Amino acid sequence: MLTTAEILKRVRHIEIKTKGLSNHIFAGEYHSAFKGRGMSFSEVREYTHGDDVKNIDWNVTARFSHPFVKVFEEERELTVMLLVDVSGSSLFGTQQKIKRELITEISAVLSFSAATNNDKVGVIFFSDKVEKFIPPKKGRSHILRIIRELIALEPSQKNGTNIRVALEYLNQVLKKKTITFLLSDFISEPYEQALQLAARKHDLVGIQVYDKMDGDMPQVGLIQLMDAESGNLKWIDTDDKTVRMQYSQGFAQHKKYCVQSFRKSGAALLDIRTDLDYVKELQTFFKAR
Repeated sequence: MLTTAEILKRVRHIEIKTKGLSNHIFAGEYHSAFKGRGMSFSEVREYTHGDDVKNIDWNVTARFSHPFVKVFEEERELTVMLLVDVSGSSLFGTQQKIKRELITEISAVLSFSAATNNDKVGVIFFSDKVEKFIPPKKGRSHILRIIRELIALEPSQKNGTNIRVALEYLNQVLKKKTITFLLSDFISEPYEQALQLAARKHDLVGIQVYDKMDGDMPQVGLIQLMDAESGNLKWIDTDDKTVRMQYSQGFAQHKKYCVQSFRKSGAALLDIRTDLDYVKELQTFFKAR
């Protein structure tokens, strides 16, 4: 358990690092990728040649006996939601950082990028249930609160992951369209149907965070492994070629399910490995939007 002083020190470190990235690198890409994706009603004006007949306001037209059209403008304020996996498997990592640390940094960058564009940011923390909901708000103090929770929040007990529960909660508590980032290793109960429903309502982006050893078991003899989510212990003979092959195949099948589920839903998906440069990955993704 981290002390308050340790948490505040980490918050400050992450703020300095990620705020700089969001201001100098991501703010423009974020703006280009997501701004103007929503339109809101502004006013009515008289119809002119070339206007889309679909925008005719029939009530006003009937009142004045000649056609008027509705005028729409870009919504200047968006709501960004982070769905953050805090289950036991997020604490795994063998390279530069564990998954949870990478998820925290990416979430902070996205939050500051949104704040730079005057958007609201909210978070749903989940494991096999919703652990905590922070409603969308603006402001630096709000972003720092989110970062504190990203660092300090632990699931209520050793448990698994259920992305479906998080997506269903998102649809229940947020009625308007949001920009939603789902950050997880996606080692979860099936979630395909819930993903399709959420992607119809929200602009949804999955960020799959994984470790090199998730799909590549090292050959180091007989070892005891613990399931990060259930706590169960199991002896594994890593010298057994079949065991290593089955391990790699299992991860490949897992990734295939993720890709197919997101493609079917129409949502975007990118994957980021814990030992690779997430800055480059996010930049490439934003520019391709």
